Amino acid sequence: MAQTTERHGEWPLKRLMTEVVGSGHKSADDMTREQASEAMARILDHEPDDTTLGAFWLANRWKRNTPDELAAYIDVMADQSVEFAEPDCDPVDCGANYDGKGRSAILGVGAGVVAAAAGTPVVAHSGDRVPTQKQDAYKHVLDELGVRTEIEPTESAKMVDETGFGFYYQPSFNPGVDALAERRDMMGVRTFVNTIETLANPSGADVHLGSFYHLPYAKRIIDTFEASERYDVPRVVMFQGMEGYDDIRPGSTTVAVGENGDLDDFTIETPEYGMDFESDDLGVDDVASDSARITEAVLAGERDGAFADAIALNAAFRIYAREDCESLDDGLAMARDAIRDGSVEAVLDDLRAF
Repeated sequence: MAQTTERHGEWPLKRLMTEVVGSGHKSADDMTREQASEAMARILDHEPDDTTLGAFWLANRWKRNTPDELAAYIDVMADQSVEFAEPDCDPVDCGANYDGKGRSAILGVGAGVVAAAAGTPVVAHSGDRVPTQKQDAYKHVLDELGVRTEIEPTESAKMVDETGFGFYYQPSFNPGVDALAERRDMMGVRTFVNTIETLANPSGADVHLGSFYHLPYAKRIIDTFEASERYDVPRVVMFQGMEGYDDIRPGSTTVAVGENGDLDDFTIETPEYGMDFESDDLGVDDVASDSARITEAVLAGERDGAFADAIALNAAFRIYAREDCESLDDGLAMARDAIRDGSVEAVLDDLRAF
């Protein structure tokens, strides 16, 4: 321990627990950037024992991390773990919760392909059965569609340049965080790692699209990117997603847009954009296979109704996030045109052939 302490500094996790974050929900202090950075470096080096690491993660969950702490975490993650591979285009980075969905269809693959066909390149990234839920994510829908997912970051960048849609696989581009899966699984609850892995942005995109349950969380993510010394993400668009995923929730939904740290939030009524139904109407029995089947039918122009409308609106949000349209209405029209003229099916064919 003495050698690792000397290498990292004076803030092993045990000391941070006893002196800073572990004193209780009301009396705990926030860490300095130096302390948070050192903590993340030690975690990625697998220095702390399981008990200390679990206690640290739980104390952070109780305390709630500040944007400065989260920024320190993602900066260390970027320096020590993430292999960046930037495509020539500048895509929208979609960072949905890696631990997946269990009740409703994953619409982001279809939405990303539609947006790509309309001229907005999109990148998605996920792992494989990530704790705590270990449910279906982007990877599993793409697998069901016959798209290669277990590829290296340079191939992912090439994929988005060639097709308009790219997938980055966590074990390949973020192996340090992927290696924490077993220890995260032992926790049984989400930790800040579930948050920071969605912000990894392996394509170096200028736009991040994410989801939130409550507006303060969206503000925290916007402020995190603003406080980061490693990431330059000038535009962040977030909305209230189904199951915390990046699929917009039907009904009255809050949208948050961050521009260089400033927040603008507004509410949309999804029935005004074609989603005139309830969340239950997007439910499925087998998330991966049903999502793939629905996506294929919608992209082929063979299915209308709730799923087609939801994929179109989610595509519009990706187009809007990159400012490739002036309004959501315009983005929705672009998405529907791309489905109607068959160009989205061509993108899916290119993905399968990649």
